Amino acid sequence: QVQLRESGPGLVKPSQTLSLTCTVSGGSITTRDYDWIWIRQPPGKGLEWIGYIAYSGTTLCSPSLKSRTSISRDTSKNQFTLQLRSMTPEDTAVYYCARGVAAWAYDYWGQGTQVTVSS
Repeated sequence: QVQLRESGPGLVKPSQTLSLTCTVSGGSITTRDYDWIWIRQPPGKGLEWIGYIAYSGTTLCSPSLKSRTSISRDTSKNQFTLQLRSMTPEDTAVYYCARGVAAWAYDYWGQGTQVTVSS
């Protein structure tokens, strides 16, 4: 059974950088053909795809967030990380990590972590 768990600060000040880590157990993030995804849901809105890091280490980010986003991984810890720079209150959301098995198809999700941007 694959499990994902997000960790990071629940409160970030405007202009700061958010750093979230997703720890994966029950499966390796280097296993072929799986992607490791970051998604968020702002209050009262739908899910927003942020980006992913593939099993190969290749990354891709949403065009709307690309200039502020970095996704990386630590294979020794079986973790992948999201950094989102220059945070604003509009970045307030529940942030999820997930495993992608095909385009827009995710089979395992973390429980989500609330991130609030406020001074």
